Amino acid sequence: MINLHPEYLSKKGKKEFVILPYEEFSLLKEYLEQMDDLLDLRKVKEKEKSKKSISLDEVKMKLNL
Repeated sequence: MINLHPEYLSKKGKKEFVILPYEEFSLLKEYLEQMDDLLDLRKVKEKEKSKKSISLDEVKMKLNL
């Protein structure tokens, strides 16, 4: 997991904003993008799970490999 070192900015005594070191922000952004991709993949797999699939060997045979 990413080790974060946030700095909080308050407005009227209530936390409003967070400042992160750029490197931590970049790692967090990359992690969130990967999670978004993973969720997209899971949605597609769920949608396609009832469709017929073929094995790699069958594909090779069809392509004469």
